Amino acid sequence: MGSSSLVLNATYEPLCVVSVRRATILVLTDKAECISDGDGILHSARQTLPVPSVVRLTRYVRVPYRTHIGLSRRAIFARDAGRCAYCRGSAETIDHVFPRSRGGLHAWENVVAACAKCNHSKGDKTPAELGWRLHSIPQAPRGVAWRVLGHRTPDPRWMDWLDLPDNHAAAAPAEAA
Repeated sequence: MGSSSLVLNATYEPLCVVSVRRATILVLTDKAECISDGDGILHSARQTLPVPSVVRLTRYVRVPYRTHIGLSRRAIFARDAGRCAYCRGSAETIDHVFPRSRGGLHAWENVVAACAKCNHSKGDKTPAELGWRLHSIPQAPRGVAWRVLGHRTPDPRWMDWLDLPDNHAAAAPAEAA
């Protein structure tokens, strides 16, 4: 049984991910309605309720969204699909493209996933100094899915409400976990 549920605004816009317990309380207090059932049934002394996978709030909630997505090791691996930015091998560590020892920032645009071999070989040099090239330009992730999910692996039942490309939904977050 999944331990989290997707919460949609009254307009079916994804808002956040909450625990199944919180989603159930929202449904029982008539603050939300269950849109999609998960696996299993919840039992109480007087009631039986399917586990909610997706719930929709009954009233519209205006939420100011953060424009900044937090930078973390797990999020870097999810963004880069667990692959080394230099050789496309399996990534084990993170690397600063422009080394911090030379003034590089710890920011989305300067941090990539890397394998231990490439990270060790690169040291405190830039890819240009070694004649290497990045397979993709590092940038901060965008979109509703990153704002709502972060690095979490999305439940397949949520795909109708999230704007995820098929390859991102199946591969990237799963490899990062």
